[in-house]
Amino acid sequence: MSDEQAPRRFNLSRRRRENSPAGTKKRRDLWVTAEEEAALVARAARDKVTVPNLLISSALSEAQETTVERRAAIAELMSLHNLLARSSNNINQLARQANATGEFPAEAREALKHIRSVAMRIDQTIEGLMQG
Repeated sequence: MSDEQAPRRFNLSRRRRENSPAGTKKRRDLWVTAEEEAALVARAARDKVTVPNLLISSALSEAQETTVERRAAIAELMSLHNLLARSSNNINQLARQANATGEFPAEAREALKHIRSVAMRIDQTIEGLMQG
């Protein structure tokens, strides 16, 4: 089997990108601060790629989120956190009442239904973040 016919294997430890058959046509120079350079080098080392490969793959990645989207997701998560804290307080009060009287309060069913809806909102928010 000649080299041209041999199947190419994907090398996970490869730091550089594959050479382009047409060759590279453009060169970009980038000026960064010392702190930015340190952060780029550290992240590239963590990902086991070169800094140029890191920059290109990050810039051309489809799974990017804007700062506005990230802030909206953080605001939604903070809102859910506060809602869950208030709901947990209500559940504790209902449990205290049930323990004191020996009866399951009618409001508890509605409170548990509300907790389930909050949990579903949390799941949806997390799924949205994971999908990019």
